[in-house]
Amino acid sequence: MINVLIVDDSLFMRQAVRRILSADARLRVIGEARDGTEGVEQVIRLQPDVVTMDFNMPGLTGAEAVREIMRLRPTPIVMLSAHTQAGARETLEALAAGAVDFLPKPSGEVSADFSRIQNALVQKVLAAAQAHPRVQLPVTPPPARPIGRTTWPASGPRVVVIAVSTGGPAALGRFLPALPGDTPFGLVVVQHMPAEFTRALGDRLNAMCALEVREAREGDRPRQARVLIAPGDRHLEFADGGSIRLSDGPEVNGCRPSADVTMQAAARVFGARAIGLVMTGMGRDGADGAAAIKSAGGVTLAQDQESSVIFGMPRAAIESGAIDHVVGLDFLAAQLLRIAPT
Repeated sequence: MINVLIVDDSLFMRQAVRRILSADARLRVIGEARDGTEGVEQVIRLQPDVVTMDFNMPGLTGAEAVREIMRLRPTPIVMLSAHTQAGARETLEALAAGAVDFLPKPSGEVSADFSRIQNALVQKVLAAAQAHPRVQLPVTPPPARPIGRTTWPASGPRVVVIAVSTGGPAALGRFLPALPGDTPFGLVVVQHMPAEFTRALGDRLNAMCALEVREAREGDRPRQARVLIAPGDRHLEFADGGSIRLSDGPEVNGCRPSADVTMQAAARVFGARAIGLVMTGMGRDGADGAAAIKSAGGVTLAQDQESSVIFGMPRAAIESGAIDHVVGLDFLAAQLLRIAPT
């Protein structure tokens, strides 16, 4: 039985969430809170297994409440966010503070049609119960962004394809700022996230990093010191010349974008110059893609269990035999810098 605390300033929303969660025999709602401050107090008093939390509330906002909970009693938190640009920015702030996942409300702050996402809400809560949230330590400000090199080494480009899901925004927020502005390889990130949220993720990371970070566009090419993020709800592949091609193909591993799609395309186009990195997340997306990169002569890495919020994706890749190096989150940047120039 998984004990859940609901934090939302709307009585209607609290009742809607309670009704959905209580219908599943694996879940038990043990309390409700009307704002962030009360939510923090209830977490300390009731010690729930999972918290669902709104963002816009009187007193502490969702992100502020997440920070307090992570400081006092780290607990898996699923944010319920507005499906808007502002909602995306707020959600990413909460994820950076330590929330493990989120679910957009189908129609704004008070959703009368909330039942449309009842299955997704239950699955998010069940997955969050397996997570190991961590206090998010401050990230050292990056150095001033230099004018990066624009040509590849004579031996051809090194392209790092990153598979990441649950826990990803916070993990990327520690990993990418550790890379210098003259990083000698390009990166492509496949983060499982809906449309509208990947652009906000790129904007947030761009402000934190010495690298250029943005959402990928059709025809882009991986470039040294640039990070391109696959747009939500689009698969990202590579044309024969190395340019990016976006598609609306069927979901793979229940995902679009899927890291397997991108990694397999990278293996085909870049061969031994491709690097695959599988980071925190639920499921097994990235395992087959990492195997394809390894078979093409490329190098593969996975985030270790201790630093992963959810070890599902790295574990699947490691157990498949596709991974060359298993590395802690705070050592990934240094490991890539050792590997990539060779």
